[in-house]
Amino acid sequence: MLLAGGLACAAPPPADLGVSGGRLAPCPASPNCVSSDAEDESHRTEPFELASADPATAAATWAAVREAVADLPGTTIVEDRDGYLRAESRTPLMGFVDDLELHWRPGAGTIAVRSASRVGWSDMGTNRERVWALRRDLERRGVVR
Repeated sequence: MLLAGGLACAAPPPADLGVSGGRLAPCPASPNCVSSDAEDESHRTEPFELASADPATAAATWAAVREAVADLPGTTIVEDRDGYLRAESRTPLMGFVDDLELHWRPGAGTIAVRSASRVGWSDMGTNRERVWALRRDLERRGVVR
């Protein structure tokens, strides 16, 4: 049982992560994913609405987003390029890895967000809570409203 749990914790990232056609990957049918690009209510969360659309503050805004993501417990940024950020978050008890993705959409004044478990069916709300915690932190930093 420990071996199976350990293997699940080390599952590789899904191949469809990233931005395709201007959108983040769709959530699977399982309830362990939330995304601002999801169309169904069970997976839907709102994108982060930027407090300022001023291009002069774009670098500082993205730096604050990176810092807020890095400050999430158990989270490590593994990719950061061209307005796309992917981080891996480990759950505290079992060490399962969840993928957190952010996609800057300056034309819309938003940052799309997706957080999904790599394995299992239910996450007991962990991914939704992670997105809410990140939103609250970014609001506190004055980055989103």
